[in-house]
Amino acid sequence: MLFYQVMLLLSLLLFLGIVLRNLIDLPLLPHKSRGREPMLSVLVPARNEAMNIERCVRSLLQQEYGLFEIIVLDDGSSDATPELLRDLAGTSGGRMRTLQGKKLPDGWHGKAWACHQLGCEAKGELLLFTDADTMHQPDSLRRSVRALYDSGADMLSLTPYQELGSFWEKLVVPMVYFILLCYLPLRLVRRSRNPAFSFANGQFLLFQKAMYQRIHGHEAVRENIVEDVWLCMAVKKAGGTVAAFNGTDTVSCRMYRNGREVWDGFSKNLFAGLGYKTAALFLMIVMTALFYIAPYLFLFRSLLIGEFGIPLFWLPLSQIVVVLFSRMLISFPFRQPLLFVMLHLFSEMALLAIACNSFYSIKFGKGSQWKGRSYNFSRER
Repeated sequence: MLFYQVMLLLSLLLFLGIVLRNLIDLPLLPHKSRGREPMLSVLVPARNEAMNIERCVRSLLQQEYGLFEIIVLDDGSSDATPELLRDLAGTSGGRMRTLQGKKLPDGWHGKAWACHQLGCEAKGELLLFTDADTMHQPDSLRRSVRALYDSGADMLSLTPYQELGSFWEKLVVPMVYFILLCYLPLRLVRRSRNPAFSFANGQFLLFQKAMYQRIHGHEAVRENIVEDVWLCMAVKKAGGTVAAFNGTDTVSCRMYRNGREVWDGFSKNLFAGLGYKTAALFLMIVMTALFYIAPYLFLFRSLLIGEFGIPLFWLPLSQIVVVLFSRMLISFPFRQPLLFVMLHLFSEMALLAIACNSFYSIKFGKGSQWKGRSYNFSRER
């Protein structure tokens, strides 16, 4: 038992070390204003985004950038999105145009198909794919383009500020950055040729057009629900480089607005993000239980029976402290609510429930459900 508890603590300290290094290796975008600013195409796929699209487009129209176009594709929306897009295009001074998406073909998921159509229409030397639920500060294009050229990268992605409203958003959404910063050494995303070290956030993907065409664009990820990470892998496999930056002061995003959307959105992505590998999902569940839930069980047992030895009380308590410290370090730069740091146990429990639902939906249900569409690209069925 002592060996087990010590090894668990050492593993969590290793994750803490990765967090500390990642906070250094994920800098803010540079503020330099001078430099090359080629034609940039801002590409926005939109499906039933009436609550978000006006805010997104207006923030893009206010960009402090020389030559750019905005193209928004309406992907078969059934709400007021088409009407809002027409109004926005009419007041954009020719800066924005809209496309009507074509019917989704077999073997594609909706976002990849929408982005593929946008990429085909883009005129820019640089391509920025950004989600309809994002909002951009006036300098976001200028700073991100400068960062792309300064880093010499073929693809750049950001970690936007995640706007959190409901209880369930605050409980679950911050886990995205916790998992990222604890497990993936971000300097290897840029320095290593190994596609295993890949990170990208589909809310903001900036490409050199030449590289985007070399990897065949979104056609290369037409069956990958978590297409952003697979695009990063494709760039690295093609010999390109990828840069990652902290974009919390330039781009914000409201991913979900209630518990139902959190449940459906993460269920759609989680098993798919592991490549539909049952063994990988099982390993994730076991690791989550061992690292983040079991220490509380040991601590509770010790308090219940009044036993305060090193293996069953002090080491589990140390493990909990290390995890909460890691979570707190992440909460500051990403402006996450501190109260929910203390609820980390429940965040991990929610993640486990979502993982099980994600697996069940793919293996035994109707597949991933999102915005009226159902997907199942699993190779294990």
